[in-house]
Amino acid sequence: MLKVQELREIIELIDQSSITEFTYEAEGATVSLKKAGNENIAVVSEATVQAKPVQAKPQVQVAEEQPVSPEVQPAAAKTADYDHEIVSPMVGTFYAASSPESDPFVSKGSSVEANTVVCIVEAMKLFNEIEAEVSGEIVEVLVENGELVEYGQPLFRVKK
Repeated sequence: MLKVQELREIIELIDQSSITEFTYEAEGATVSLKKAGNENIAVVSEATVQAKPVQAKPQVQVAEEQPVSPEVQPAAAKTADYDHEIVSPMVGTFYAASSPESDPFVSKGSSVEANTVVCIVEAMKLFNEIEAEVSGEIVEVLVENGELVEYGQPLFRVKK
């Protein structure tokens, strides 16, 4: 289930955008936001995601394609074990470095501490530094520089 702060951030991002309707489904919970004039209406319900698979079909397909890849190649998944995924806390653009001419914050094999900045996610012209939140080694980088990322999308895999 989404934390209250995460829900507030989503509402704020939707409020500041031109999006009029938004639905997010994960782990049996559904969050639907609709703009009605100058106010937002948020509906949070706990139900199975399978109850409404058509509603967010393009987003669901993108989210499902990434986990399928490791299953297709089980040998690769076994050699690249991980204990934690660093996920995007918001919808935005992923940047691996602080500027185009700079080296990436981290890459495969990099050691990180909980407070190590691993990337930047830009949302609404704000550049948000994303920290690892765990100590360990980056075993996989899951997104490309400049790629659009969704809320909760895995960005890195870390072995503690």
